[in-house]
Amino acid sequence: MQASDPVTSILLVDDEEDIRDVLDIALRDKGYTVYTAQDGKEALEIFEKRRPPVILTDIKMPGMDGIELLKIIKRENPETEVIMITGHGDMGLAVESLKNEATDFITKPINVDALDIALKRARERITVRRQLQAYTENLERLVREKSELQDHLSALGLMIGTISHGLKGLLTGLDGGMYILESGLKSNDEAKRQEGWQIVKTMVGRIRKLVMDILFYAKKREIERQPIEARKFVEQLYDAAVAKIKSRGIEFIHHCPDHDFTISVDPGYLQAALMNIIENAVDACLKDESKDNHRITFTLKDTGNHVIFSIEDNGVGMDKETRDNLFSLFFSSKGRSGTGLGLFVARKIVEQHGGSIEVSSTPGRGSRFVIKLPKNPVNDPETQPSPKATPSGNRNVSS
Repeated sequence: MQASDPVTSILLVDDEEDIRDVLDIALRDKGYTVYTAQDGKEALEIFEKRRPPVILTDIKMPGMDGIELLKIIKRENPETEVIMITGHGDMGLAVESLKNEATDFITKPINVDALDIALKRARERITVRRQLQAYTENLERLVREKSELQDHLSALGLMIGTISHGLKGLLTGLDGGMYILESGLKSNDEAKRQEGWQIVKTMVGRIRKLVMDILFYAKKREIERQPIEARKFVEQLYDAAVAKIKSRGIEFIHHCPDHDFTISVDPGYLQAALMNIIENAVDACLKDESKDNHRITFTLKDTGNHVIFSIEDNGVGMDKETRDNLFSLFFSSKGRSGTGLGLFVARKIVEQHGGSIEVSSTPGRGSRFVIKLPKNPVNDPETQPSPKATPSGNRNVSS
C-alpha cells in the first residue's frame, strides 16, 4: 500500500479457519491491519469497535449469513465497502449481494489477483468519496464567503448612503452655526455669538461621535479591561453629559449605591455605549411635545456578581416597527438626520463586555434601558451570560 492509501484495516469474516488464516497472512503481507471473525455476530461486535473501511466476508455461513451481515453493515454505515466471497455455484447470491450495495465479489478458491482487483476498486471508491466530500466542503465554504462578501458590500453601500445623508445634515447645521457666529462677530452681538458658537460646538460633537461610530463599525477593537471604581465611572459620565442635557431643558438625575466597589471594564468604550443610549433618551424627550417637563434618570446598582446601569426617560416611547428594529444596523427613526449606528454600536460594546441589554417602554410615557454586566468576568466566569440584547415593550429610537 502507498502511504496515502485510504484503506488501512480490513475485517475478514469466514467460518472456515483455514481460509481465515491464509487470507490473514496474505492481507498482512500487503500492509493491512486485519481483524478476523468466524461468524456474522462476532463480525458486528468487531465492526462496532473498530469501524474498518473494508469488510471481506463469506456469503454462506451458519447463523447470520453474509447477505444479512451486508444489509446490517450498510444500514449502520453506508460508506463501508463490503467485498463478498462466494463459491462457483452461488452466483445468484453474488448478484443479490450486489443489489444490496456490495462493492464486489470474488469466488473460491480465491485468486490473489482477483482479490487485489477487488481491494483496488474498494480503495478507489473510498478515495473518490473522500475527494467529493472535500470538494463539497470547499464549495460550501466558497459559497459562504461569497455570501458574506455580498452582505458586506451591501452593508457598505447602505452605510455610505446613510452616513452621507447624516453627514450632510450635520454640515448644514455647522454652516448655519458658523453663519450666526460670523453675523454676531460683525455686528458685535454677544447673543448671536453665543448662539452661533453653541451650534458649532454641538455640530462638531455630533460629527466626532459619528466618526467614532464609523471607526468602531469598520474595525472592531478588543476591549481593554481595567479595574475602576464604579461610582467614579458614573460621576465622570454624568459630568460629561449633564451640561449638554440641561441646556436642552431636560432634568438629568443620577443615583449610585452608598458603598463603593470596583468593576472590570473598558472605561472609554463602555462610556461611549452609555452615552449613545443617553443621547437617544435626549432625542426621545425632545420629540415629546405632550409634557412640559422632561427628565432622564441614570442609575447604578450592585447585585453582587453583576453591575446594572439603567437609563430611563419620560419621552415619546416607540412604535412596534421601531421596537422590532431597535438594534438593527443603519435603522433610525430620525430620518435623514440619523445614521442608525448609535444603538447598534452600543449593543456591540455591551456584548463585548459579556453583558446584555433589556428595553421596556410605553408609548407616550417613556422608556428604560437596563444594561447588565458581569462585575469581574475574569475571576468569576459564571457571571458571563450569553451576550444577547432583548428588546421588550416599546421604545423611541433616535440613533
